[in-house]
Amino acid sequence: MATARRERFVRAQVAWAVAMVLALALLDAFSKELFFVTTLIGFLVVTELTAPFAVTPRWRSRLKWLIGLGLLVFGYIVIRRILQILPPGVF
Repeated sequence: MATARRERFVRAQVAWAVAMVLALALLDAFSKELFFVTTLIGFLVVTELTAPFAVTPRWRSRLKWLIGLGLLVFGYIVIRRILQILPPGVF
């Protein structure tokens, strides 16, 4: 059974993701990578803004795995972009 805090977290994350899709579409800048990065930033912000002060529920302790996975994918995207920018023959 979902708690009120968990529902608020999920609603905030979904709202952020929908807002990013709309904003990127309106700016004609939508790409999977840019959507992932903006959604990851939103996920980190929502995670911090909804963090409890005293007791950490079990479901929130599992978020660190999602954050770690998201940061690994973000690192992959950054490395790929850097390699695209560098002139051929550097690596």
